[in-house]
Amino acid sequence: MRYSWFFRLAALATALTLILVVLGSYVRLSEAGLGCPDWPGCYGHWKVPAEAQADAANAAYPHRQLETAKAWKEMAHRYVAGALGLLVLALALLAWRRRREPGQLVMLPILLLGLIIFQSLLGMWTVTLLLKPLIVMGHLLGGMSTLALLAWITLRTGALGVQGAKPVRGLWRWAAIGALAVLTTQIALGGWTSSNYAALACPDFPTCHGQWWPAADFNEGFILWRGIGIDYEGGVLDNYGRVAIHLAHRVGAVTTFVVLGSFALLLILGPPRPILRPAGMALLAALLLQVGLGIATVVGHLPLPVAAAHNGGAAVLLLTLVTVIHLLMGDREVSTRHAY
Repeated sequence: MRYSWFFRLAALATALTLILVVLGSYVRLSEAGLGCPDWPGCYGHWKVPAEAQADAANAAYPHRQLETAKAWKEMAHRYVAGALGLLVLALALLAWRRRREPGQLVMLPILLLGLIIFQSLLGMWTVTLLLKPLIVMGHLLGGMSTLALLAWITLRTGALGVQGAKPVRGLWRWAAIGALAVLTTQIALGGWTSSNYAALACPDFPTCHGQWWPAADFNEGFILWRGIGIDYEGGVLDNYGRVAIHLAHRVGAVTTFVVLGSFALLLILGPPRPILRPAGMALLAALLLQVGLGIATVVGHLPLPVAAAHNGGAAVLLLTLVTVIHLLMGDREVSTRHAY
């Protein structure tokens, strides 16, 4: 079966969003988030200033001297984000054009376009508010939400794996929603950990500074708003605040492992539909990979490729869980998938 252009655009946008999530984490972890101190350009240009323009750029922004390598990382991220925005705009326009066709998804693509616009604002505020943790975490959650919505649109448009299948109701659906809520909370904790530079607050594993529960300041670690004008590059918390954040992320990781692991085992051992067995295996494999990457990030003292892969692993885990929910929903409210 050949699929419609709407399906193809949605699938392409989903793949590009996955790349963007990993690229965004790479930019943040390589401390290039402020590689360009202005937005949407870079030192007043639409690309990184050339060597001949460096003196003028540094004079215009004396508080943030040009580092070409970091600036290119940041601009690469913006270029990919711009391409994604155009794809989502095309999806929204195409959905509106086909709004009278039976089964065509309309509201979700329009909602997604609004989310992309808000994501652009968060990207701007990330720079202008000097990496404020709440904004950085919100930007991450927005990216993950974009990925999940695009994956959902792709799956429902193509009806992948659910042709003719009835929805699975009852506790299975509630278990899936609960697993999604737990995973979303853990992703938020991961974003808070990264944005507060707390990934190495506990440099050992499974203990933290040789203790199971060292001294930590949770009140300080979870102050969401500290006012305007503070430069958060490198973090502003003392060690006790960062340890509190890191411990919360570890507790969240254990909770996520138990909840998603149990759900995956249920799908493997007693699936309500045969196709859910391999989906459960994929969910369990993605979960184990993510746990391994998290441990390797700490033990290896934040190696950049592994840390970026850890962010990508969270995205893959989210995609897998969204696919499971799609399979549980069955062939209901599926968009048209006739090619033309």
